[in-house]
Amino acid sequence: MDAVVRPEPQTTELHRTIDWKDAFWVASGVPALVLFSIGGIAGTVGNPACAVWAVSMLFGFVQSFTYAEIAGLFPNKSGGASVYGAAAWLKYSKLIAPLSVWCNWLAWTPVLSLGCTIAAGYILNAFAPIPAADAPAVQQWLATHGGKTAADAAAALTPGIRTWSLLDMTLIGVHISLGATFFIGVALTLIVFAIQHRGILGTARVQMVVGLLVIIPMLVFGIVPFFNGHVSQANFSPFVPLATPYAAAPGAWNRSGWTLVLGGLFIAAWSTYAFETAICYTSEFKNPGRDTFNAIFSSGLLCIVIFTLVPFTFQGFLGVKGMISPGVVDGTGVAAVMADMVGGGALTKGLLVLLMVLALLLSTMTAMAGSSRTLYQGSVDGWLPRYLSHVNTHGAPTRAMWTDLTFNLMLLSLTSSDTASFYFVLALSNCGYIIFNFLNLNAGWIHRIDNGHIARPWKAPAFVIAAGAVLAFVNAMLLGAGARVWNPHALWAGFVAAALIIPVFWFRHYIQDGGRFPARMLEDLGSVDGQLGERRAGVLPYVALAGGVLVVLVSAWVFRP
Repeated sequence: MDAVVRPEPQTTELHRTIDWKDAFWVASGVPALVLFSIGGIAGTVGNPACAVWAVSMLFGFVQSFTYAEIAGLFPNKSGGASVYGAAAWLKYSKLIAPLSVWCNWLAWTPVLSLGCTIAAGYILNAFAPIPAADAPAVQQWLATHGGKTAADAAAALTPGIRTWSLLDMTLIGVHISLGATFFIGVALTLIVFAIQHRGILGTARVQMVVGLLVIIPMLVFGIVPFFNGHVSQANFSPFVPLATPYAAAPGAWNRSGWTLVLGGLFIAAWSTYAFETAICYTSEFKNPGRDTFNAIFSSGLLCIVIFTLVPFTFQGFLGVKGMISPGVVDGTGVAAVMADMVGGGALTKGLLVLLMVLALLLSTMTAMAGSSRTLYQGSVDGWLPRYLSHVNTHGAPTRAMWTDLTFNLMLLSLTSSDTASFYFVLALSNCGYIIFNFLNLNAGWIHRIDNGHIARPWKAPAFVIAAGAVLAFVNAMLLGAGARVWNPHALWAGFVAAALIIPVFWFRHYIQDGGRFPARMLEDLGSVDGQLGERRAGVLPYVALAGGVLVVLVSAWVFRP
């Protein structure tokens, strides 16, 4: 059994200052994630897109009960379900445990760059818009330039800031750009960092105000179109997948059609499962036993409403042709669509642009709060480098936050370049998220077997834990079948990104800690000096791992875009 190393006591730790309602508001940025891919999923799947969102949300809600139970086992940890699940895998593999933590962070942290990219697009559209083909300025330009087209006019009248770039290049098939979108995105990430610097209680208060400003309008736009006649039944027929992504021609329920649907379920999971971030703050709860379950359950109920209503009304209003328009696909035209849905004018559109920017900032604040605590707890538990264990006097893990910010500045150069790069980063991120979900859903039954004697503040019914285990393999199928729908290299690039934990963990565990784990790592399970205990689950965890890999490979072979 591994010896342990006792680190020097920290001068500050995360503070127990919030309850489940505060965590609910911190997680309130999750519903805004629907804005990231609502157009992409509709343009890829077609008319079944709204059903894809509803089914994916159902999967996420069932899974959340497993996460709520295992979070209750660790009242002294933060960082989310991956941290709690990693403890189950540790005695079976030193490498699988940190893989769960790493993949969870890899999934959450790109929300910063992706959200700020869309928000920057809104800001540019407000102050430096590209003229529409029917704009008066375009018509005047055409009148004085014979033989030219509306596209030529739009290009000539486009503000220079939209095309300016400090750096523009393609590296290994990926477009990189440091233009106006990039620099506006940098400014927005710094604003998010400044808010987070005040600690989790201050963050929760800001999120409550912004959350109310965002969630209430989203509910309005999810409900009002049912009463003003703006939801058309014809926009859901024929209920078959598209023949080809981003071309409004119906296909069939054949292998090609199912591949697109599975691709939609794959990318939707990145948004619909994400309310599990509500349990990232267990060691900051005043009453972890009560607050943990209440936080994730209330967040899940909110997400069920938003992720079911908003995609349905959007599709009912726009139809597939409208959903695959460039402004909806890249997210920057959503505010204009919402205004049209409720019959608003120019003032309404202006207010909605502001609300959309706030919604996107809300989601990035949620992401930084959760992902930075994953880095922090991963460091405290011995998975990630020691420098990440630091927190400031407000109880904020500032070094982890700086790491998030720096990493996302690099991602911004990709996500701000074009839509293809945006969805590549999103798909790459979701590969890590699906790996994390697979490991953690299996961690639920492993904890039941190995740590059944530990008191649980809330215990899920056995059939729910079993359902979560089944969904682990459903997620593995979505990973194999769906990732390459978004980019032909996304699946394998996702595996490479996940494998980067190997040198990171090797450095921390063998160089910094001499092959020993911190003594506090398993204190919540009653461990004495880090003793891992008996492997009561036997070979079952290894069978689950092998089965997951097999499902991914078979799915990738059967469902080829």
